[in-house]
Amino acid sequence: MSDNKAKGAPSMMAEELGDQAWRSDKPDAHFFEPTYSGALSFLRRPYSHNFAKADVAVTGIPYDGAVTYRPGSRLGPRAIRAASVQLAELDAFPFGFPMSDYLSVIDAGDVVLNPHDPSTIFDAIYHHAKAIIETDTKLLSFGGDHFVAYPLIKAHVDKYGPIALLQFDAHSDTWDSFGPLDHGTMFYEAVKEGLIDVSHSAQVGLRTHNDRDVGMKVLTAPEVHKRGVEDILAEVIAHIGDRPCYVSFDIDVLDPAFAPGTGTPVSGGLATWQALELVRGLAPLNLIGMDLVEVSPPFDHAEVTALAAATIAHDWLAVLAQQKKAKS
Repeated sequence: MSDNKAKGAPSMMAEELGDQAWRSDKPDAHFFEPTYSGALSFLRRPYSHNFAKADVAVTGIPYDGAVTYRPGSRLGPRAIRAASVQLAELDAFPFGFPMSDYLSVIDAGDVVLNPHDPSTIFDAIYHHAKAIIETDTKLLSFGGDHFVAYPLIKAHVDKYGPIALLQFDAHSDTWDSFGPLDHGTMFYEAVKEGLIDVSHSAQVGLRTHNDRDVGMKVLTAPEVHKRGVEDILAEVIAHIGDRPCYVSFDIDVLDPAFAPGTGTPVSGGLATWQALELVRGLAPLNLIGMDLVEVSPPFDHAEVTALAAATIAHDWLAVLAQQKKAKS
Protein backbone atom coordinates (compact mmCIF):
# COMPACT_ATOMS: atom_id res chain seq x y z
CA MET A 1 0.00 0.00 0.00
CA SER A 2 1.10 3.56 -0.65
CA ASP A 3 -0.10 7.12 -0.21
CA ASN A 4 -1.71 6.11 3.13
CA LYS A 5 -4.52 4.49 1.17
CA ALA A 6 -6.03 1.11 2.00
CA LYS A 7 -5.83 -1.47 -0.77
CA GLY A 8 -9.13 -1.60 -2.63
CA ALA A 9 -10.48 1.53 -0.96
CA PRO A 10 -11.93 4.48 -2.86
CA SER A 11 -9.68 7.47 -3.45
CA MET A 12 -9.90 9.28 -0.11
CA MET A 13 -7.62 11.32 2.09
CA ALA A 14 -5.97 9.31 4.85
CA GLU A 15 -7.74 11.32 7.51
CA GLU A 16 -11.10 10.30 5.99
CA LEU A 17 -10.47 6.58 6.40
CA GLY A 18 -11.77 4.68 9.39
CA ASP A 19 -14.36 5.10 12.15
CA GLN A 20 -16.61 7.41 10.18
CA ALA A 21 -19.45 6.56 12.54
CA TRP A 22 -17.71 8.79 15.06
CA ARG A 23 -15.95 11.26 12.80
CA SER A 24 -18.32 12.12 9.95
CA ASP A 25 -21.21 14.55 9.95
CA LYS A 26 -22.35 13.54 6.44
CA PRO A 27 -25.41 11.28 6.64
CA ASP A 28 -25.68 11.17 2.84
CA ALA A 29 -22.06 10.02 2.24
CA HIS A 30 -20.81 6.48 1.69
CA PHE A 31 -17.50 5.67 3.36
CA PHE A 32 -15.07 2.81 2.93
CA GLU A 33 -14.62 0.77 6.09
CA PRO A 34 -13.15 -2.72 6.49
CA THR A 35 -16.12 -4.91 7.44
CA TYR A 36 -14.18 -6.51 10.29
CA SER A 37 -13.12 -3.34 12.09
CA GLY A 38 -14.21 0.14 13.02
CA ALA A 39 -17.01 1.75 14.99
CA LEU A 40 -20.23 -0.24 14.78
CA SER A 41 -23.06 2.10 13.95
CA PHE A 42 -25.92 0.71 11.88
CA LEU A 43 -24.80 0.56 8.24
CA ARG A 44 -21.74 2.65 9.19
CA ARG A 45 -23.94 5.73 9.42
CA PRO A 46 -22.67 8.67 11.48
CA TYR A 47 -23.59 8.74 15.15
CA SER A 48 -25.42 12.05 15.38
CA HIS A 49 -28.32 13.98 16.86
CA ASN A 50 -28.30 16.47 14.00
CA PHE A 51 -31.79 15.52 12.87
CA ALA A 52 -32.07 18.53 10.56
CA LYS A 53 -29.73 16.74 8.14
CA ALA A 54 -31.40 13.34 8.34
CA ASP A 55 -34.34 11.67 6.64
CA VAL A 56 -34.20 8.74 9.06
CA ALA A 57 -32.71 8.22 12.50
CA VAL A 58 -31.86 4.75 13.79
CA THR A 59 -32.11 4.19 17.53
CA GLY A 60 -31.72 1.27 19.91
CA ILE A 61 -34.04 0.46 22.78
CA PRO A 62 -32.16 -2.06 24.95
CA TYR A 63 -35.00 -3.22 27.18
CA ASP A 64 -36.26 -6.76 27.79
CA GLY A 65 -38.02 -6.46 31.13
CA ALA A 66 -41.43 -7.28 29.61
CA VAL A 67 -40.60 -10.73 28.24
CA THR A 68 -42.65 -13.78 29.22
CA TYR A 69 -40.09 -16.43 28.28
CA ARG A 70 -36.42 -16.06 27.27
CA PRO A 71 -34.61 -12.76 27.97
CA GLY A 72 -31.62 -11.29 26.15
CA SER A 73 -33.12 -8.89 23.61
CA ARG A 74 -31.62 -5.93 25.49
CA LEU A 75 -28.50 -6.95 23.57
CA GLY A 76 -30.36 -6.86 20.25
CA PRO A 77 -29.47 -3.33 19.07
CA ARG A 78 -25.76 -4.02 19.47
CA ALA A 79 -26.01 -7.31 17.56
CA ILE A 80 -28.03 -5.80 14.71
CA ARG A 81 -25.50 -3.00 14.28
CA ALA A 82 -22.62 -5.50 14.20
CA ALA A 83 -24.42 -7.66 11.62
CA SER A 84 -24.99 -4.69 9.30
CA VAL A 85 -21.37 -4.14 8.27
CA GLN A 86 -21.50 -6.00 4.94
CA LEU A 87 -24.80 -4.35 4.03
CA ALA A 88 -23.03 -0.98 4.18
CA GLU A 89 -20.39 -2.13 1.72
CA LEU A 90 -22.22 -2.28 -1.63
CA ASP A 91 -25.20 -0.82 -3.47
CA ALA A 92 -28.55 -1.92 -2.06
CA PHE A 93 -29.73 -5.27 -3.41
CA PRO A 94 -31.95 -5.83 -5.34
CA PHE A 95 -32.61 -2.11 -5.74
CA GLY A 96 -29.35 -1.47 -7.56
CA PHE A 97 -28.49 1.97 -6.19
CA PRO A 98 -26.41 3.39 -3.33
CA MET A 99 -28.99 4.10 -0.64
CA SER A 100 -27.11 7.21 0.46
CA ASP A 101 -27.75 8.81 -2.95
CA TYR A 102 -31.39 9.26 -1.98
CA LEU A 103 -31.69 8.84 1.80
CA SER A 104 -29.80 10.51 4.65
CA VAL A 105 -29.56 8.17 7.64
CA ILE A 106 -27.97 8.73 11.04
CA ASP A 107 -27.54 6.47 14.04
CA ALA A 108 -28.89 8.31 17.08
CA GLY A 109 -27.56 5.73 19.54
CA ASP A 110 -29.63 4.10 22.28
CA VAL A 111 -32.25 5.52 24.58
CA VAL A 112 -31.05 5.58 28.20
CA LEU A 113 -33.33 3.50 30.42
CA ASN A 114 -33.51 2.52 34.09
CA PRO A 115 -34.49 -1.17 34.04
CA HIS A 116 -34.66 -1.18 37.84
CA ASP A 117 -37.64 1.18 37.78
CA PRO A 118 -40.15 -0.26 35.29
CA SER A 119 -42.56 2.62 35.89
CA THR A 120 -40.17 4.93 34.00
CA ILE A 121 -39.72 2.78 30.88
CA PHE A 122 -42.78 3.80 28.86
CA ASP A 123 -42.21 7.54 29.29
CA ALA A 124 -38.47 7.32 28.60
CA ILE A 125 -39.04 5.56 25.26
CA TYR A 126 -42.00 7.76 24.37
CA HIS A 127 -40.21 11.06 24.98
CA HIS A 128 -37.05 9.85 23.22
CA ALA A 129 -39.05 8.90 20.12
CA LYS A 130 -41.30 11.95 20.19
CA ALA A 131 -38.34 14.35 20.26
CA ILE A 132 -36.95 12.75 17.09
CA ILE A 133 -40.24 12.43 15.22
CA GLU A 134 -41.13 16.08 15.90
CA THR A 135 -38.10 17.10 13.78
CA ASP A 136 -39.78 15.45 10.73
CA THR A 137 -37.19 12.68 10.88
CA LYS A 138 -38.48 9.14 10.46
CA LEU A 139 -37.50 6.63 13.11
CA LEU A 140 -36.18 3.08 12.77
CA SER A 141 -35.99 1.49 16.22
CA PHE A 142 -34.27 -1.71 17.35
CA GLY A 143 -35.52 -3.54 20.41
CA GLY A 144 -35.49 -4.84 22.95
CA ASP A 145 -38.64 -6.85 23.45
CA HIS A 146 -41.87 -6.09 21.63
CA PHE A 147 -43.33 -4.02 24.43
CA VAL A 148 -41.23 -1.09 23.20
CA ALA A 149 -43.57 -0.78 20.20
CA TYR A 150 -46.30 0.60 22.50
CA PRO A 151 -44.60 3.90 23.46
CA LEU A 152 -43.15 4.16 19.93
CA ILE A 153 -46.63 3.96 18.41
CA LYS A 154 -47.95 6.53 20.88
CA ALA A 155 -45.18 8.93 19.84
CA HIS A 156 -46.05 8.44 16.17
CA VAL A 157 -49.75 8.93 16.83
CA ASP A 158 -48.99 12.33 18.38
CA LYS A 159 -47.71 13.41 14.97
CA TYR A 160 -49.79 11.41 12.48
CA GLY A 161 -52.99 10.51 14.31
CA PRO A 162 -54.14 6.88 14.68
CA ILE A 163 -51.84 4.67 12.64
CA ALA A 164 -52.36 1.66 10.43
CA LEU A 165 -50.28 -1.07 12.02
CA LEU A 166 -48.51 -3.60 9.81
CA GLN A 167 -47.32 -6.23 12.27
CA PHE A 168 -45.06 -9.14 11.33
CA ASP A 169 -45.19 -11.61 14.19
CA ALA A 170 -45.74 -15.17 15.34
CA HIS A 171 -48.09 -13.86 18.04
CA SER A 172 -51.01 -11.44 18.02
CA ASP A 173 -49.78 -9.58 21.13
CA THR A 174 -53.40 -8.71 21.94
CA TRP A 175 -53.78 -10.73 25.12
CA ASP A 176 -54.66 -8.99 28.39
CA SER A 177 -53.52 -11.52 30.98
CA PHE A 178 -50.59 -9.71 32.62
CA GLY A 179 -51.28 -6.01 32.20
CA PRO A 180 -49.73 -3.33 30.02
CA LEU A 181 -46.03 -3.95 30.84
CA ASP A 182 -45.92 -7.16 28.83
CA HIS A 183 -44.67 -7.92 25.34
CA GLY A 184 -47.83 -9.91 24.60
CA THR A 185 -50.47 -7.38 25.64
CA MET A 186 -49.32 -3.99 24.37
CA PHE A 187 -51.26 -3.96 21.09
CA TYR A 188 -54.47 -4.71 23.00
CA GLU A 189 -53.68 -1.72 25.21
CA ALA A 190 -52.90 0.43 22.14
CA VAL A 191 -56.18 -0.58 20.47
CA LYS A 192 -58.16 0.25 23.64
CA GLU A 193 -56.41 3.63 23.69
CA GLY A 194 -57.43 4.38 20.11
CA LEU A 195 -53.86 4.52 18.83
CA ILE A 196 -54.34 1.90 16.11
CA ASP A 197 -56.78 2.17 13.19
CA VAL A 198 -57.76 -1.50 13.33
CA SER A 199 -59.93 -1.35 10.19
CA HIS A 200 -56.80 -0.67 8.11
CA SER A 201 -54.24 -2.72 10.08
CA ALA A 202 -52.85 -6.17 9.35
CA GLN A 203 -50.99 -8.90 11.23
CA VAL A 204 -48.84 -11.15 9.06
CA GLY A 205 -47.25 -14.48 9.98
CA LEU A 206 -49.31 -15.34 13.07
CA ARG A 207 -49.25 -18.98 14.19
CA THR A 208 -50.42 -18.96 17.80
CA HIS A 209 -54.06 -18.99 18.91
CA ASN A 210 -55.89 -16.11 20.56
CA ASP A 211 -59.68 -16.01 20.94
CA ARG A 212 -59.71 -12.22 21.01
CA ASP A 213 -60.41 -10.45 17.71
CA VAL A 214 -59.57 -6.74 17.93
CA GLY A 215 -60.51 -6.04 14.30
CA MET A 216 -57.18 -6.24 12.50
CA LYS A 217 -56.81 -8.35 9.36
CA VAL A 218 -54.96 -11.57 10.20
CA LEU A 219 -52.85 -13.33 7.57
CA THR A 220 -51.33 -16.40 9.19
CA ALA A 221 -48.01 -18.03 8.36
CA PRO A 222 -49.76 -21.01 6.71
CA GLU A 223 -51.65 -18.54 4.49
CA VAL A 224 -48.38 -16.94 3.41
CA HIS A 225 -46.97 -20.37 2.58
CA LYS A 226 -50.05 -21.50 0.64
CA ARG A 227 -51.02 -18.29 -1.15
CA GLY A 228 -47.57 -16.89 -1.83
CA VAL A 229 -45.86 -13.60 -1.09
CA GLU A 230 -47.30 -11.60 -4.01
CA ASP A 231 -50.90 -12.44 -3.14
CA ILE A 232 -50.43 -11.60 0.55
CA LEU A 233 -48.61 -8.38 -0.30
CA ALA A 234 -51.37 -7.23 -2.63
CA GLU A 235 -53.98 -7.82 0.08
CA VAL A 236 -51.93 -5.93 2.69
CA ILE A 237 -51.42 -2.91 0.41
CA ALA A 238 -55.08 -2.78 -0.57
CA HIS A 239 -56.19 -3.11 3.06
CA ILE A 240 -53.90 -0.41 4.46
CA GLY A 241 -54.31 2.00 1.55
CA ASP A 242 -52.86 5.48 2.02
CA ARG A 243 -53.12 5.59 5.85
CA PRO A 244 -49.98 6.45 7.83
CA CYS A 245 -48.44 2.98 8.19
CA TYR A 246 -46.22 1.96 11.08
CA VAL A 247 -44.36 -1.34 10.65
CA SER A 248 -43.68 -3.43 13.74
CA PHE A 249 -41.47 -6.41 12.92
CA ASP A 250 -40.98 -9.13 15.53
CA ILE A 251 -38.10 -11.33 14.37
CA ASP A 252 -40.00 -14.39 15.65
CA VAL A 253 -42.23 -14.12 12.58
CA LEU A 254 -39.36 -16.07 11.00
CA ASP A 255 -39.20 -19.79 11.59
CA PRO A 256 -36.65 -20.76 14.28
CA ALA A 257 -34.59 -22.35 11.52
CA PHE A 258 -33.93 -18.82 10.25
CA ALA A 259 -34.10 -16.91 13.55
CA PRO A 260 -33.19 -19.07 16.55
CA GLY A 261 -32.06 -16.04 18.55
CA THR A 262 -35.39 -14.84 19.86
CA GLY A 263 -37.34 -15.02 23.09
CA THR A 264 -40.48 -16.92 22.06
CA PRO A 265 -39.71 -19.07 18.99
CA VAL A 266 -42.60 -20.81 17.21
CA SER A 267 -42.22 -23.45 14.51
CA GLY A 268 -43.80 -23.06 11.08
CA GLY A 269 -42.84 -19.45 10.45
CA LEU A 270 -41.72 -17.48 7.44
CA ALA A 271 -38.43 -18.07 5.70
CA THR A 272 -36.09 -15.09 5.58
CA TRP A 273 -36.59 -14.73 1.83
CA GLN A 274 -40.37 -14.45 2.29
CA ALA A 275 -40.00 -11.71 4.89
CA LEU A 276 -37.54 -9.81 2.72
CA GLU A 277 -39.82 -9.98 -0.31
CA LEU A 278 -42.74 -8.71 1.77
CA VAL A 279 -40.72 -5.78 3.11
CA ARG A 280 -39.29 -4.97 -0.34
CA GLY A 281 -42.82 -4.69 -1.68
CA LEU A 282 -44.03 -1.99 0.73
CA ALA A 283 -43.19 1.02 -1.47
CA PRO A 284 -46.87 1.77 -2.27
CA LEU A 285 -47.57 2.43 1.42
CA ASN A 286 -47.25 5.67 3.39
CA LEU A 287 -44.46 4.41 5.65
CA ILE A 288 -43.94 6.58 8.73
CA GLY A 289 -41.77 4.45 11.02
CA MET A 290 -40.61 0.97 11.94
CA ASP A 291 -39.43 -1.08 14.87
CA LEU A 292 -37.59 -4.39 14.70
CA VAL A 293 -37.65 -6.31 17.95
CA GLU A 294 -36.98 -9.51 19.90
CA VAL A 295 -33.49 -10.31 18.60
CA SER A 296 -31.90 -12.18 21.52
CA PRO A 297 -28.18 -12.76 20.81
CA PRO A 298 -27.62 -15.25 23.68
CA PHE A 299 -29.84 -17.72 21.78
CA ASP A 300 -28.48 -16.93 18.32
CA HIS A 301 -26.14 -19.11 16.26
CA ALA A 302 -23.48 -17.67 13.94
CA GLU A 303 -25.34 -14.33 13.99
CA VAL A 304 -28.03 -15.66 11.62
CA THR A 305 -30.86 -13.94 13.53
CA ALA A 306 -29.01 -10.64 13.80
CA LEU A 307 -28.11 -10.79 10.10
CA ALA A 308 -31.73 -11.41 9.13
CA ALA A 309 -32.79 -8.47 11.31
CA ALA A 310 -30.14 -6.16 9.88
CA THR A 311 -31.10 -7.09 6.32
CA ILE A 312 -34.80 -6.54 6.94
CA ALA A 313 -34.08 -3.12 8.45
CA HIS A 314 -31.71 -2.27 5.60
CA ASP A 315 -34.36 -3.20 3.04
CA TRP A 316 -36.99 -1.07 4.76
CA LEU A 317 -34.60 1.88 4.46
CA ALA A 318 -33.99 0.98 0.81
CA VAL A 319 -37.75 1.12 0.23
CA LEU A 320 -37.80 4.65 1.67
CA ALA A 321 -34.90 5.52 -0.64
CA GLN A 322 -36.83 4.00 -3.54
CA GLN A 323 -39.82 6.21 -2.69
CA LYS A 324 -37.61 9.32 -2.65
CA LYS A 325 -35.91 8.27 -5.89
CA ALA A 326 -39.29 7.94 -7.58
CA LYS A 327 -40.13 11.53 -6.59
CA SER A 328 -36.78 13.00 -7.70
